[in-house]
Amino acid sequence: MKKKLYQRSIELTNGPVTSSLIRSFAQSSASRWVIPNYIKTYKIATADIENHVNSFPTLHDFFIRKLKAESRPTAGLPVVSPVDGKIEILGDMHEGIRFLVKNQQYSLADLLGNNGLADAYQNGKYIVLYLSPADYHRIHSPASGNILKQYVLGKKSYPVNGPGLMYGKSPISGNYRMITELETAFGSMLVVKVGAMFINSIKLTNNQNSWEKGEEVAYFSFGSTVVLFFEENRIDFCGNAKSGEQIKVGEALAHMV
Repeated sequence: MKKKLYQRSIELTNGPVTSSLIRSFAQSSASRWVIPNYIKTYKIATADIENHVNSFPTLHDFFIRKLKAESRPTAGLPVVSPVDGKIEILGDMHEGIRFLVKNQQYSLADLLGNNGLADAYQNGKYIVLYLSPADYHRIHSPASGNILKQYVLGKKSYPVNGPGLMYGKSPISGNYRMITELETAFGSMLVVKVGAMFINSIKLTNNQNSWEKGEEVAYFSFGSTVVLFFEENRIDFCGNAKSGEQIKVGEALAHMV
């Protein structure tokens, strides 16, 4: 009953009008007066921000703020965190090409919209990284590699916070999402960027055919999720990579087997 009520309430508010209103306000000059309360509410550390908080003309500009380069050093291991956020879950794929988040089982084929591509990651590993509204929302490359595929799926975006993942209609595989497949030194990997909270905005800032580990490649315009997938017997997660732990851009995530 709780799940159905949650889904119904989200459906009633999740449409183009709501999205447009949220986006319009966040990008308006009036929204700049919200920034101090936003910082206070979410307890955002400002010392690492590249520009002074008073310099942002809108809430949206603050939300996609850049950080000082030295605040996020890149670890030497082949796979690092692409975002600041919380590790929701990580581990091995279930039943070949299925993965688990908040007790909901997802099909990688549904997420990718491509059965053949999903088959290449059978019995591999995955990790789900959640970005709250308080987090830095620029996305960096988790590894160095050449882009094999990059495409977008989905139309609407539902919340990907705790309640959203637990009660939503498969938000990870149903939301607006941008999928990138990289060919790396340890084989292929998938970087799946999932939109959230009615705002389908994942903006690429790097249009090259290859990514360097640690470099910025895109940003989200609201709280979102990144899911990484790896082929079987290619990587092992580091000891610091644990469910429920916070992680920052550039911190070590995995090493080659």
